Amino acid sequence: MRGWGPLVAVCVGTFMLLLDVTIAIVALPDMARALHASLSDLQWVIDGYALTLAAVLLGAGAAADILGRRRVYVVGLVLFAVASLLCGLTQGPGQLVAARAVQGVGAAAMFATTLPLLGSVYQGRRRSVALGVFGAVSGAAAAVGPVLGGLLTAGPGWRWIFFVNLPVSVLGVWLTLRLVPESKGPRGVRVDWAGTATFAACAGGTTYAVVRAGEDGWTSGATLGWFAGAAVALVCFVLVERRVAHPLLDLSLLRRPAFVGVLLGGLAFNGVAFGVIPYLSIWMQTLLGMTPVRGGLTLLPLTGASVVVAVLGGRLLHGAPARLTIGGGLLLIGTGSFCQAVLGAGSDWRALAPGLVLVGVGTGLVSPAIAGAALAAVPQERAGMAGGAVNTFRQLGYAFGVAVFGTVLTSRMRDDLPGAAAHALAGGGADALRGSVPEHTLRSVFAAGLDTALVTAGCAGVVAGVLVLVLVRTPGARPAGVTEPGAGTLEEGVATSRR
Repeated sequence: MRGWGPLVAVCVGTFMLLLDVTIAIVALPDMARALHASLSDLQWVIDGYALTLAAVLLGAGAAADILGRRRVYVVGLVLFAVASLLCGLTQGPGQLVAARAVQGVGAAAMFATTLPLLGSVYQGRRRSVALGVFGAVSGAAAAVGPVLGGLLTAGPGWRWIFFVNLPVSVLGVWLTLRLVPESKGPRGVRVDWAGTATFAACAGGTTYAVVRAGEDGWTSGATLGWFAGAAVALVCFVLVERRVAHPLLDLSLLRRPAFVGVLLGGLAFNGVAFGVIPYLSIWMQTLLGMTPVRGGLTLLPLTGASVVVAVLGGRLLHGAPARLTIGGGLLLIGTGSFCQAVLGAGSDWRALAPGLVLVGVGTGLVSPAIAGAALAAVPQERAGMAGGAVNTFRQLGYAFGVAVFGTVLTSRMRDDLPGAAAHALAGGGADALRGSVPEHTLRSVFAAGLDTALVTAGCAGVVAGVLVLVLVRTPGARPAGVTEPGAGTLEEGVATSRR
């Protein structure tokens, strides 16, 4: 147990934090009814977590190198547990969104330290085994999330999707303090707090502007004002990163087309593959009358296909060029989104199944390859920075996807509804329209909105796939933790990435 104990401790926390990315999806309709939440509130329940996770991830990794990775990991676990308790006790949508944001900060502290902790403990073949198990646990969390969320929501209630984190967090803290040794990065490195703040402001401002566009329109003063503020924050981030001694992101890496392609691929991957799913869950439960359990099970074609392809692809496609696995996978995900855009008033979940399978196949190709492609696209001494950047862009892509596709959905529905009904939609979602709009009309309008969102996702996936095929010209992606002869180790890359 002691030999593999650190792996178990890290995997417990990782499974929990990644589970919370998807576990809330099938509980959204129950949350909306219990908390009287609008559709934009539900967007923020998902985005509040994903956005803070993405915004704080790089800064948390830099802080961990100074303060100690085990210490930051444990602090993240405790913060995650406290926030989970607050989520379960919340009495309003605003409180829930705030607690989810705190959860995201705790998750970032954990996620930023997982690979460095494993890299400091395991070497050689044991490291490869540890990273393989870590990857399998990460994939299993995404697959189990909707099903477990459905079981908890249908059983003790939606609040238990958060309460269940408490005993897991206690176990994670105990195992970590008992079995995981402390490790730090090089001395003399400072945390780029200004870069962290400006990056968070840019990401948050952009997401908020997109959500406001769903309520006020893309050309409203409030929407344009938030976009302008996000642009200013982006300029400030670039200026800070060019001047600071130890930047979050070395901007010179953006001169490498392969690295830019991988970042764009990661951004599009999580957004296109998973950004529409919360609204599919709302459609299935609110308008088709499914239970949370059945709503979670309908996503098994996606998760099942992704797990099978990831396992088989790891053996059959070993050494395949990253541009083909990532670019081809994104093309499949985009095609799968197009295949789902066939919904009408009389459609049920079976219309989604073929497209979900294609998205799952694409996910199984992209997910195992993208971290290795990021490492292969940069010098070895920037490996840690590259890994953190691609994880940040993946979570940011999910946050942007939920915001963009939710806005596209509501905008299309508002165009198809009369004025009073459109106002009710903005205030309370589909449930608020019952009684004022015939059921057949409501189903037709919601399906049309979903179709538009899915077509938008399909276009984004195809464009991203083509860009990856064009930009990523590295000969192949070495798996995370596996280095070329004489190139150094992953731990050395993590340790020196911020020098």
